[in-house]
Amino acid sequence: MAHEDERIALLLDYENLAIGARDGLGVVPFDFGPVADALAERGRVVVRRAYADWSAFDEDRRLMARAQVELIEIPQRIGGSRKNAADIKLAVDAIELAYEREFVTTFAIATGDSDFTPLMHKLRELDKRVIGIGVQSSTSALLPPACDEFLFYDRLPGVEPSQAPAPARRRRGGRVPAAAAAPAPAAAPATGTTGPVGGSPSGTAAPTPAPERVPPQDPFDVSFSDGSAEETATTGAEERDVAALVVSTLTGLMRHADGPVLASRLKRAVLRKDPTFDEADHGFRGFGELLRHLEGQGAVTLTAGTAQGDPEIGIPDDPDADKDAFAQLVDVVRALSTQSAPPQLSGLKDQLRKRVPGFSEKRYGFGSFLSFAKAARARELIDMQWSDEAGDYVLTLPS
Repeated sequence: MAHEDERIALLLDYENLAIGARDGLGVVPFDFGPVADALAERGRVVVRRAYADWSAFDEDRRLMARAQVELIEIPQRIGGSRKNAADIKLAVDAIELAYEREFVTTFAIATGDSDFTPLMHKLRELDKRVIGIGVQSSTSALLPPACDEFLFYDRLPGVEPSQAPAPARRRRGGRVPAAAAAPAPAAAPATGTTGPVGGSPSGTAAPTPAPERVPPQDPFDVSFSDGSAEETATTGAEERDVAALVVSTLTGLMRHADGPVLASRLKRAVLRKDPTFDEADHGFRGFGELLRHLEGQGAVTLTAGTAQGDPEIGIPDDPDADKDAFAQLVDVVRALSTQSAPPQLSGLKDQLRKRVPGFSEKRYGFGSFLSFAKAARARELIDMQWSDEAGDYVLTLPS
């Protein structure tokens, strides 16, 4: 079966993944978008399931429901500890899908737990391709070799860490208790005084008021709008940066393609990322016309393919294509450094857009602004170091 026709079953060990992203990258709540985009470039995701005790991930539950992920509830405490219940359920479902859904060609298992290594081996033994997904600092060294491909969440385009990635640690595949998924509640402030309060003796603390009872939340309440500004599936379609969407998707396909990327394959990948995409929203009568327009802008190249009307798409081999963008970045860093302290990465993109309205790093094939800045550092145009004091990357010019 052709690579672009792969049918993917995505199974997420959500507790392991979300806690790893929180502790290792400072990403809270977990951002599922980069995972969805990475898999959309590899094939069609036909199964999306996430396993967790969702009582510990209330906000995440809503976000995952928006992303059309089936939430598998695994309560951790119902009369006793059920430490590995989610792991076992995920493994059972994977084997069941492998036998009963023969059309599934690829399994994407999102976890860093080495306990899943035997499952990876068994799926490959059943002639299934296996993609692993995990946070680098919390992924066992035993897991990536058991997969056909392993995606570190930290490196996916669109992931924006809010802290320096934590160093990888030696681990035995154990998981963090679900209670650790939510921060401990802050201690109630003392309300006692040293003088009489409401007739109580001197020096006696006033009784702490009982907390207001909060009605239990409806577990099926997944409304996403307050009704004041209702959004539809096509809201903002005309304002989307179509060039950035096409170029970033093309770049992702080329990274792992084993042959040329055809226009038909690119269109399918774009639709998997954004099912509402329609080139007519941007003034083009067809996808081919859009590609010819982007070729005229120097964003892509078109060459004749094996089938008429289905050209091969590529990225221009022009080392000066992003030269102006890097030059603008250097100028902004220089200007801000002379005005005050060296600038931080957060907010720098807004400063760059003041000079270049509509700037998007995706037009140059970078998945995130952090990747764009790292590319500038690799070219020795800027220096970029993490500052614990600032809680952000600080940019300077090379001395």
